Amino acid sequence: MASSRRRTPRRRVWPKIRLLLLVAVVAAGGTALYPVWKAANPDPPELKVRYRTDTPATAAAARPSLEVFNDTGKSLPLSDVTLRYWFTAEDSAAYAFNCVNAVFGCSNVAGRVVAMDKPTDTADHYLELRFTEGAGDLKPGANSKGIDVQLFRTDHKKLKQSDDRSFDAGMTSYKEAEKVTAYKRGVLAWGEEPDGTKASDEKKAKAEAAPDPLPAPPAGVLFDDFSYLGPKDPALFKHGWLVRTSKGGPGIENTWSAQGVSFPTAEGSHADGQVLNLRASTDGTKAGTRQASLGTAAAKFRDGTYAARIHLSDEPASGDGGDHVNQTFYTIGGKGSTYSELDNEYLPNGGWGRPGPKLDTVTWYDHKTNDRVYETTNKSLDAWHTMLIRVKDGVVAYWLDGRKLFVSSGKYAPRADMSVNFNHWFIDLPFKGERAWDMKVDWLYYNANETLSAKEVQSEVEDFTNDGMHYFDTVRGSG
Repeated sequence: MASSRRRTPRRRVWPKIRLLLLVAVVAAGGTALYPVWKAANPDPPELKVRYRTDTPATAAAARPSLEVFNDTGKSLPLSDVTLRYWFTAEDSAAYAFNCVNAVFGCSNVAGRVVAMDKPTDTADHYLELRFTEGAGDLKPGANSKGIDVQLFRTDHKKLKQSDDRSFDAGMTSYKEAEKVTAYKRGVLAWGEEPDGTKASDEKKAKAEAAPDPLPAPPAGVLFDDFSYLGPKDPALFKHGWLVRTSKGGPGIENTWSAQGVSFPTAEGSHADGQVLNLRASTDGTKAGTRQASLGTAAAKFRDGTYAARIHLSDEPASGDGGDHVNQTFYTIGGKGSTYSELDNEYLPNGGWGRPGPKLDTVTWYDHKTNDRVYETTNKSLDAWHTMLIRVKDGVVAYWLDGRKLFVSSGKYAPRADMSVNFNHWFIDLPFKGERAWDMKVDWLYYNANETLSAKEVQSEVEDFTNDGMHYFDTVRGSG
C-alpha cells in the first residue's frame, strides 16, 4: 500500500547557478564596453556657444559676436562662465579688446589677451572673456543674447584672420562654434581646444585654476582706460563718449575735428598700454587748424572724486614751439542760475598776456560776467600727472599728484550735474608754419560716493585692470 505522504521535490540548483554566471559574464562585458559606449554617447553639454561675425579675413578688428546657452535644468551664473576666442598674433604685435554691446551691459564684461604656452598653427594667443556677478544668471534653456566684442592690434594695423582658429568668415549668422571654447568654473564645458582636447573627453581640460567670481562693478563709479580703435569706434559711443565736431569756441572757433582724437600706445601709461591722445595742430591759419575734444555725452556728475592720469606737454610733437595752447581737464553743466564749471587748464607758454608754464585751477560761477575764483601753479608740468577734483558738501578741492592746490566753496561750487571733458585748443595763432601738440590721457575715474586720495584711486585702477575691467559705468542714469 503506497504511502499518502508526498515527497519533497529536489531543488534545481544548477540552472540558477548557470543564470548567475550568465549575468556576471554579461555585466563584465558591459563594463568592458562602457568606454566605447560612453565615447559614442557623451553627456550632453551643460552649455554651448554660438558665434557669428561680419568681418572679412583682413579687417581693422576681429568682431566676434557670441551667445551662451544654458542647456541644464538649473540656473547658470554667468560669472561661472569663461569664454576663449583663439587666434594667431602677427609681428609680435600687442592686442587689446573692447565690448561693444551686451544685454546685461558691457560694464559686466571683463577680458584679457593671453599668449599660449604651447602654440599651434592656428593659435598662439586667446582672448579670454569673463563676466561679473552683475551679469546675472541664465535660466534653464536661456540664451545670453549677443555679446559683441572687438579684438584689435594696438598699433591699429589690419588683422589677418585667415589663420585664426576661432575665425570663420562664413558664419555671418549665429551657428554653434566648437572652436570657441567655454569653461564652467575652470573646467572645459564646450568646444575643442587647439591641442584637440574636447569638452566630451573623459578627462576634461581645466583652466590654470578655477577663477574666483568677479564681483559686480561698484555702484556710482565710472572707469575707462581708453582701449578703443579710433574716433569712430562704435564702442566709444556705446560707452557714453562724444568726439566734438560741432561749431563754436573756445579757441579758434569752428575748428573742432575728429582727426585729432586717437588711441595709441604710450610709454609711461598704465602697463605701457593705450591712451587717449588729443592732438591740436595748425599751420598758423584758421583753415589749417584742428582742435581736439572728447567728453561724456551725459551730464550726470556732481559730488565725489574726479581723477585722471594725464601727460601734459611743454613742446610740440612736431614743428616749432611757442604756441599758446590750452590742455584741459574739466567739468561743465547747467545754464543761467545753475551754471557750473570746474577747470584744470595747463598753458605751457601762457596766454592772455600771462606767462607760462602754468596750471590754472578754476571754479566758475558765471562765465558771462567772468565770475570765478582760481589759483595758479607756476611751473612746468611736462610729464605724467594724476589730477583730482574732489567735491563734497559744497567744497571743491583741486589736487595734483597727491598735493592740494586750491579750495573753493560757497557759491563757487557745482549747482548742477556736469559732463566730464578733455580739450586741447589754441588761444591764438601767433605765427605761421606746421606744428602739432599732443595731450595724453591714460585713464579716467569718477566715484560719486567717496572723496578719495590719489593713492586710493591708483589702487582702485590697478585692481580693475588686473581683473580685466577696462571700462564700466554704474553712475546713475547709465545704460
